Amino acid sequence: MLKKVVLLALPGVAPFEFGVICEVFGIDRSATGGPSFDFTIATADPGPVRTSLGFTMHIENGLDVAADADLVAVPAHEIFGIDERYLDVIRAAEARGAWVLSVCSGAFALAAAGILSGRRATTHWMHTDRLARMYPTTAVDADVLFVEDRKVVTSAGTAAGIDAALHIVRKEYGAAATNVIARRMVVPPQRDGGQSQYIDAPVQESASDSFALVAEWMLENIAHDLTVDQLARKALMSSRTFARRFRAEMGTTPAAWLNRQRIIRAQQLLESSTSGLESIAQQTGFGTAAVMRHHFLKLLQTTPTAYRRTFGARLSA
Repeated sequence: MLKKVVLLALPGVAPFEFGVICEVFGIDRSATGGPSFDFTIATADPGPVRTSLGFTMHIENGLDVAADADLVAVPAHEIFGIDERYLDVIRAAEARGAWVLSVCSGAFALAAAGILSGRRATTHWMHTDRLARMYPTTAVDADVLFVEDRKVVTSAGTAAGIDAALHIVRKEYGAAATNVIARRMVVPPQRDGGQSQYIDAPVQESASDSFALVAEWMLENIAHDLTVDQLARKALMSSRTFARRFRAEMGTTPAAWLNRQRIIRAQQLLESSTSGLESIAQQTGFGTAAVMRHHFLKLLQTTPTAYRRTFGARLSA
């Protein structure tokens, strides 16, 4: 179980990304049903550490405190000239099977330590090309919020660090604990970034009242077989006009949007209920467990059974 978290304060550390890790792991939320971590900040030379905005932070702990950390987190920092002592900490954490997390340009420290070789990774979109050029043995994905590859988690810029950190909490403690943290931070517990990790897509905002109402109705009737003709009548449009305008405003087809919402609802039921797969498939409009399994594999690269094993069991633990 994840207990001890050490955040590395490298020279030129970015305050926001640094604060993200402090906010997720540094606050005791046990009183409200959330987790509590043994949280420590460490630096190579205890004392003042310069930030990317010019002010300094006083860090009391040296890197020795990270020797038994369950998670070592690396926020955004200056890309070049990384002190070898930080790299040793990162290598040791990965070697003993601890979680390693980077936010934004923190991925460069992980890459310099050699632990991204043969792994998928991401970083801020401004740096993905550079990361790929500098470390050609790393499969850099520029289109995701975060990537987890064998307990090494890299995230895109700024707020994506929240998504990545909450993902680790979710893997270790389940959805309920993650929701406690997210609620306190006033952020969604999961966001859709186009990747296949377990990230739920919030209902997309629509500029049109008619589409907002139709989307709400679709969610209320998600268990039923909904056709474009039905939805078009609900929006008082022709089927062709509805399909065209829905795609323009919602960014996808009605069928694809509805399918994604069904996946989300199924994820929620797999996490929070003991209902059988056939029952969940019927409740979410997939009809049968086989059809639901097909869509899980296609969208999430996992099965409903494996998803429940990963997240549902911890919910009751």
